[in-house]
Amino acid sequence: MTALRLVDTQPRDFSSSPISDAEAQATFRAAVTLFEKWTLTDDQAAILLDLPVRSYRRWKAGEIGRIDRDQKARLSNLIGIHKALRIIFREAQRGYEWIRKENAAFGGNSALAVMLGGELTDLMRVRRYLDAERGGW
Repeated sequence: MTALRLVDTQPRDFSSSPISDAEAQATFRAAVTLFEKWTLTDDQAAILLDLPVRSYRRWKAGEIGRIDRDQKARLSNLIGIHKALRIIFREAQRGYEWIRKENAAFGGNSALAVMLGGELTDLMRVRRYLDAERGGW
């Protein structure tokens, strides 16, 4: 007789953020380092995080304010993009440079140009592309 496996059929509550405030702050600090590797200006970094540039500079200096759900999602996507690039490119520098290179998948625009559209969906578009390129999960 085959044993039955139980499947959780209860709906999950995804209304709360899966990233804690402490994790978000650590992720923000990692993103600042990543932005330096990508040679972003403070204005560009602020756009990616949907922050006023003044707030970004204050946060970058260590006075991290409240990170809302949208910003947590942005941070998660940015780190996911970095992770995918590290998997795709053996040399880290090539991944950092890829962000600025023209790409047919983005209509000849760079991934950075797409992300600087400023919407969360712009970050998600780049991440989905890279996840597909590297073979998904």
